[in-house]
Amino acid sequence: MRIFSGIQPTGRKHLGNYIGAIRQYVEGQDRGDPAIYSIVDLHATSVDYDPGALPSYVYDTTAMLLAAGLEPDRCILFRQSDVQEHTELCWLLCSVTAHGDLNRMHQFKDKSTQQRELISAGLFLYPVLMAADVLAYRAHEVPVGDDQRQHVELMRDIAERFNAAYGEVLVVPEHRIPAVGARIMDLQDPTRKMSTTASEERGLIFVDDDEEAIVKKLRSAVTDSGSEVRRGEDKPGITNMIDILAAVRAVGADEIEREFCDLRYGDFKVAVAEAVAGYLAPVRERYGQLRPDEAALEATLREGAERARAIASDTMVDVRVAMGIGAPRPT
Repeated sequence: MRIFSGIQPTGRKHLGNYIGAIRQYVEGQDRGDPAIYSIVDLHATSVDYDPGALPSYVYDTTAMLLAAGLEPDRCILFRQSDVQEHTELCWLLCSVTAHGDLNRMHQFKDKSTQQRELISAGLFLYPVLMAADVLAYRAHEVPVGDDQRQHVELMRDIAERFNAAYGEVLVVPEHRIPAVGARIMDLQDPTRKMSTTASEERGLIFVDDDEEAIVKKLRSAVTDSGSEVRRGEDKPGITNMIDILAAVRAVGADEIEREFCDLRYGDFKVAVAEAVAGYLAPVRERYGQLRPDEAALEATLREGAERARAIASDTMVDVRVAMGIGAPRPT
């Protein structure tokens, strides 16, 4: 089974990224044949970004993935823009992508409201490029957070529509969303997802935060009225804290509720803070060792791109032949 997922180089990675995506990547190394992971720098250009900072963000993300447990000899790790088959396939998939489907994408609606001067075509076509990222490798499984569910459903529709029009060329992928911790919320506004771009720093726990910062942020996290440590629609703050601890411990939320039902909010926050700090400490330490060596990080990405290109180019030969694009296949 082939596994593919991409992660944006948007700077420091937070707890939501780690639990919702990165942890799945590490686990996927044992199931994928191969497991393929891309740092999707092309996607980062769909909104306002700093071109001077982007290369550094790519290295930040590469070091974080390696620190979390990705091993280049057990997976393929590469930079998206190094494999040009992604952009070619994106354009070809546009021929079987409905304009109305793209208009209905939740993330397009949300992000377009944040773009004051220009809502780019890149933002609109973001889901098509995401589909190309996966379909270029004929991946069977896409590990993602819950917020990407709609995008995976669209790429399935695109693959099915392509196959109906041109023959059974592409694999229709399935998403894999973690049962626990699929959606970690902002600590200061627990009604919205923890986000590098949308959250203030107090609402984020960065994977490379030191223990003091983690404890301070969790102790000041917004909770709810009342004092019961229980989940519920009327208690988004404490629900988020329960979900975080359940994900860190790899247990069900019900187990956390039973264990801490008699504690006050303050004591529960301390327990969560200590657990999160201990959980992230080994990754933070390893990241600190890896990040300074940019030459080694670049070598890892370059080697991964060569392996990725070998797979994607085979797919593109079949796609081009099926669509009648380019020179005929040699007989």
